[in-house]
Amino acid sequence: MDQIEILPYSAELSPFFKSINQAWVEDLFSIEPFDQAQFDSPEDTIMIPGGAIIYAKLGEEIVGTVGLHKISNDEFELIKMGVKSSAQGKGVGMILGHAILKKAREMGGKKVVLYSHSKLVPALKIYRKLGFKEAELEEGKYCRCDIKMELEL
Repeated sequence: MDQIEILPYSAELSPFFKSINQAWVEDLFSIEPFDQAQFDSPEDTIMIPGGAIIYAKLGEEIVGTVGLHKISNDEFELIKMGVKSSAQGKGVGMILGHAILKKAREMGGKKVVLYSHSKLVPALKIYRKLGFKEAELEEGKYCRCDIKMELEL
């Protein structure tokens, strides 16, 4: 079996951030304005403000991606973790999760939060295995989210 390789953000890989995440968001929910802004301009909305995006490559194919949105100097939000359906069940999500948490630590992060939905059972399983714990969800943060999780690094 091919090894999963983690790649950093590059303009060349940017379209995969949109295509991989847009697929699952449209399939399960609907695209919100903040989604569209992140998909159309990840450089401006995520990278320049101090965040990060990484990609998972399996063989010659980019099969997954995840981002960090900078909240403060020591807190990040894990955003847009997506794995192509053809690569699901191969451990890509867990590898992406470990890699993005490592990146958060390297960037000075002390805490990572995420927002999700209870119907995303496989994703929630990954988050719990990574050590995330449920936290109180503030009202109105995201329309489609009914779960907030946190991890102290």
